This record gives sequence, structure tokens and C-alpha cells, in this order.
Amino acid sequence: MSETTNPTTAGTTAETPAKAAVGAPPAGIAARLRHPRPYLWVLGSVLLLAFPFYLDRFWLQAGLFAMAAAIGAIGLNLLTGATGQLSMGHAFFLAVGAYGYCVLAGESSTENGHDLTGLGLPSWLAAVLAVLLAGVAGGLFSPIAGRLRGAYLGIATLALIFIGQHVLFNAGSLTGGFNGRAVPPLSLFGFDFDDTEVVVAAVPFQSSEKLWYAALLALLLSGLFARGVLRGRPGRALNAIRDHRIAAGVMGVPVARYRAAVFVLSSMYAGLAGVLLALVFQRTVPEYFGMVLSLEYLAMIVIGGLGTVAGAVVGAAFVSLLPQVLTHYSDSLPLVSAPGTGGLAPGEASRYLYGAAVVAAVLFLPGGLTRLVPGGLTRLKNSGEKK
Repeated sequence: MSETTNPTTAGTTAETPAKAAVGAPPAGIAARLRHPRPYLWVLGSVLLLAFPFYLDRFWLQAGLFAMAAAIGAIGLNLLTGATGQLSMGHAFFLAVGAYGYCVLAGESSTENGHDLTGLGLPSWLAAVLAVLLAGVAGGLFSPIAGRLRGAYLGIATLALIFIGQHVLFNAGSLTGGFNGRAVPPLSLFGFDFDDTEVVVAAVPFQSSEKLWYAALLALLLSGLFARGVLRGRPGRALNAIRDHRIAAGVMGVPVARYRAAVFVLSSMYAGLAGVLLALVFQRTVPEYFGMVLSLEYLAMIVIGGLGTVAGAVVGAAFVSLLPQVLTHYSDSLPLVSAPGTGGLAPGEASRYLYGAAVVAAVLFLPGGLTRLVPGGLTRLKNSGEKK
């Protein structure tokens, strides 16, 4: 009896190794193929760290511009995407950060007929204080932001753009007037982020190469902090306010306080983006911080995906890099001509394109471009089935 075997069990046991040999890859490799995101993160990190050694100044400045835009877009996504508060005045707080840094770090001098005021503080301290100054500006407006919502808040914040433009053009001693003012280079622990060459692995590092790693660190810390906010208790409260304000209040969420707090936080993100933009451009110009810039930031979070850090980063890269790419390749692209030649300028063409992208995202891809990453379409399908 002990030597008798079950034919069914024996057949199954004999067939199992054959099926494993002929079938899919081993379980460990298959699991890695199904979850490629960690490897994509590692690959992307290596590429970002290596770019300053291989890219020229044009592309490095374009990347720096995109990283600064991503920081500002993360802040706006906390306010608009996560909380549902429409803001049209994001450019105002970018200007506060940029010009705050120039005034705090710059020296008193005469430039373009204006006697410029400067406090001459250490540049790293000026950068921190400029971000806090943007937060203070947001705090002064936060009582209004805590009580208004939707289009009413959008109209109220739109007034900040007109006030800001008037101040920037007329406060010549602070802003330099129409021509703006020069931006002092950042200095940290005796290391200057200016055009003085520092040779690293036989590659000359100037301001763009040096600022690249500072911007990467700022973007990483900003993204991690926002991700922690969204995944924690504050994020759940913000989403509850966005989805159903009255129900959130009934559950004990202080709606006005959370709205005011996230408005201040969003303003500080914009201030940090403004400081980084000033350091990249090396000159601040009032005309740049207008209504068009605020609309571009709204386009970033809509195209990338509302309510997510990744969506803000992807949308910022799309909107900010598109005009740079069109400008660089304007000679070889149809219907696009170099600026000043009388045809369709790259800036105008880029606005048409990402305007169309906004419409396409709203109609066909409500989750933004982040839905196109591996697993994104599955999540979208699952969410639709739950509804």
C-alpha cells in the first residue's frame, strides 16, 4: 500500500516542472517587469545627475527653468488641485520671491537711472527670507482666501496681478523699473554659484552647472514635503474640503483655517520658484510676472494632473520646455519661424499647442499626462469602474 501512488497527483507533479520551464520568466523577474517604477526612478536620477557633464548651456538653462516652474506648480497644485481653490495670482508671489531676494541680497547702487535699495545680506539668508516674505504676503491675503472659493477667489487673486504690476513698474528703487535689476549670485558655505569656472572631471562648471544641483535638491525637498502633506492627515482634510466643503466642516475640519494655511504654503512654494528663476535669469524684469505667467501655471497643473506632485512636475516640464524646444528648432520646424522674422513665433506656437493640450486633457484625459505612465491607464479604468 505504501508504494501505491495517486495517478492524478503523480501526473500533476510531473507536469509542474515542464510548465515552469516552458512558461513565463521566473517569478522574481516577472515581478520586477510588472513593477518597473523603481528602476525608472534610478535611471532618471542618474541621468539628471549626469546632465551638467554633457549638455550645453542652453539645455541646462531650459532644465533649470523647468525645475523652477515645477516647484511653483507643486505649490499651486496644493491649492487648486488638492483643495479646489482657484488662484489667478500665482505670478504675484513669484515676483515677491524674486524681487525680495534681489533687495535682501543686493547692494545699494545706481542702475539705469534708478537708485536701487539693497540690504546686502548673505545670499543664502536672503533666499530663505525671500521665501518667508512670499509666505507673509500670502498670509496677509489668507483671510480672504479662507472665506472665498471658486471663481470668487480667482477674481480676488487676479487683483494681485494688477497691484503687483503697478508696484513693479513704479517702485524703481526696489525693482529697477521697466528694465528690472541685476540678481546677486547665490553663495553658500563659501561656494559661489556664479560664472567663475570650476573644473570637475575635466568639465568647466559655470553658473548653470552649479545651479543645476541646487535646483535638483530644492525640487526634491519640495516634492517630498508636498507628497507628505498630501498623503497625511492634512491632505485628507484638503481633499475633503475640495470634494464637499459642508461635509468636511460637519466632520470637524476647520475649513477656513485649512484654506488659509494652504494658501500661505502655496505662496511660499511660489516664492522659492521666484528665487530660483531670478538666479537662473540673472535679471528680474517686471513684465515677466504678469497674467500670462499665472495662466501658464494653471495650464501646467491641468495638463500634468490635478492634485498630484508628479502631475505638477510633468505639466511644468511640458509647458516650460515646449517654447524652448520650438525656439531651438525653429529653422527646421514647419509653420514656426525665428523670433522677429514676421512668421509664427515659437512663443505663440507653444501657447497654441499647450492650449490645445489643456482642452485635450480636460476632454479625454482628466487625470492629466501622469495617467500615461505604466499603470496609469489601469488606475483610470479602475476608478471608472468604481464610479
